[in-house]
Amino acid sequence: MAQGIKRLGISVAAFIAIIVIGALVLSLLIDRGAMRQAVESQLRAATGLDLAVDGDIDVSVFPRSYVTFKSVRLKGNGDGGPDSALSVDTLTANLRLLPLLLRRFEIADIALIQPTISVVRDADGGSNWTPFIKSLTRTMKPGLDDQVSFSEIRLQDGVLSYRDDAGHVLETISDIDLSLAWPSISRTFAAAGQFDWRGERIDGSISVNDFIAALAGERSGLKLRLAGAPMKIAFDGVIGNKSSLVLEGTLSADSASLRNALRWAGQEPPGAGGFGRFAMKARANLVGPSVALTNVNIELDKNVAEGVMTYTIAGGHQGLQATLAAGSIDATPYISTIRLLASGARDWNRQLFDLGSANPVDLDVRLSAAKVLLGSSTLGRTALSANLRGGALALSVGEAQVYGGIVQGTLGVSRRDNVANIKTQFQFRDVDLEACASDLLGVRNLSGRGNLSIALEASGSSPFGLAQSLDGSALLTGHDGAITGFNVEQLLKRLERRPLSGGGNFRNGKTPFTSLNVAVRFSDGVATADDIRIEGPTARISLTGTASVPSREYDLKGVASLANTPGAPGFNLPFIVEGPWDDPLIFPDPESLIRRSPASAPLLDAVKDKKTRDAVRSVLERITGGGRKPEPDAAAEPSADAPAAATPDAAPKAN
Repeated sequence: MAQGIKRLGISVAAFIAIIVIGALVLSLLIDRGAMRQAVESQLRAATGLDLAVDGDIDVSVFPRSYVTFKSVRLKGNGDGGPDSALSVDTLTANLRLLPLLLRRFEIADIALIQPTISVVRDADGGSNWTPFIKSLTRTMKPGLDDQVSFSEIRLQDGVLSYRDDAGHVLETISDIDLSLAWPSISRTFAAAGQFDWRGERIDGSISVNDFIAALAGERSGLKLRLAGAPMKIAFDGVIGNKSSLVLEGTLSADSASLRNALRWAGQEPPGAGGFGRFAMKARANLVGPSVALTNVNIELDKNVAEGVMTYTIAGGHQGLQATLAAGSIDATPYISTIRLLASGARDWNRQLFDLGSANPVDLDVRLSAAKVLLGSSTLGRTALSANLRGGALALSVGEAQVYGGIVQGTLGVSRRDNVANIKTQFQFRDVDLEACASDLLGVRNLSGRGNLSIALEASGSSPFGLAQSLDGSALLTGHDGAITGFNVEQLLKRLERRPLSGGGNFRNGKTPFTSLNVAVRFSDGVATADDIRIEGPTARISLTGTASVPSREYDLKGVASLANTPGAPGFNLPFIVEGPWDDPLIFPDPESLIRRSPASAPLLDAVKDKKTRDAVRSVLERITGGGRKPEPDAAAEPSADAPAAATPDAAPKAN
């Protein structure tokens, strides 16, 4: 171009000077009123919308060519107040330079500074924007020869509010900075930029293949991308809006923390563990207020599942239904914060439940998995369903392989103020009693196989409160097992020969059984055992008494018997079980041992005074080993055939 200017005999500097002088002359000669009217006419022709200008109008030709309107709003909808469909603090229309030199006014692009967009949806599905969209659709109808267009619309520092009174939805998007590619030669509409939504900065973009068809409610291709710190969402499919909004396509979402994403979306996830890394991809079909997801592939905390899901918003309520199948699921993160026992592992946790957060989403989830990990326990093939409605949880285990057997049952959890109400019924069939009793009851000295049925209910604001109010029943039957910690047969044979030989090894060995029956009733945290029977090849045991659930202590009395041959006299040993569940004290009844000794039986009968009787009895208990003592060394352990460790004559010396 510079060479062409030189051929004309003028320098580049001179040419620029001519342009500048021409622009200055043009700025003095141009009709600013005609320029403003032309811009207003083109805006109306391009959008079909009438603008009302309540403020000043500024026209500039040089050095920049533009027309600026202050306090602009759409006519026919409000007066610029909060319910106005659109109000703009400053609207600037930049003009194309070359047509301006020929005294034609053509808009190049538009900038909307501090626009406020309000969308109010009514119960019929329409909105305050419905008449404007219809007008825009008529204006942009293809085939119109006098159609006016411009390349871009920029929104700076904008605010969009959406209100749906029927659905109880109110959303505000602020600090909008978007660039809209207005359809001109092609029918494609695109927008990209940033905005603030619920305190997070979001990058967004949208592309509509046929903008005119989309405005008319016809199907059109749609691509949507949203990316922010809480979550990334992408949709690629089609959109239509004839009778109701329809979306069909591929939906994907991922988040570094689903817990943070749910909180950002206004949902408080349960507990304090899990809900970390999340990713999902599915085929989505949205019709009205319901979206159906098929071919779902979902990953949460490294747990992977597939299936179908449906999310619905109706009458202000949100509901999620899902049917999912997985290979292996680790549920440990979700139950790790549910601590029933305090750090000492002997007392119930007294920390209050956090029941303040309400979850407005109703859940109905069905899950099947080949393996489920729950802390140290592993479940095999599992099928369960969970229903959460109005803050009440109903969990149903159709069948789960656990402890080498099968478990079925239900768990219901509801709340009233800060009190949790729990009801549960479970049946464990043919399970490994050692693993089952250790995990569920904290009892580690039982082995064998058997069945366990429980029906319990409790109310409380903490695990300790639940233990205090526990009501219900439990039935345990077992076979072909053993109770470790004492050998009843060996002890009975020793005491049968020498009743006062002591009980030094009473807490060693194990007692095998062929059948075990335990029936327990619970009332206000007290477990009453009416019928505990243990049948073994060489010994029988029966127990009655109580156990305190809040203090986790036994108070039981029983009788152990040798299984002698028919017709032979039996040997019965009364004994006592006291102390904590995980380390109970088991000892023979001292009085029964004294009475069985021919030399010592008259002693208790002879002592009539209570103080004297208690003193003598204390000495006898030390003789017989009835109190808790350190376990003796093997070298010091008296054998079953050794002489008695003490006699009644030695009692005064011991005292």
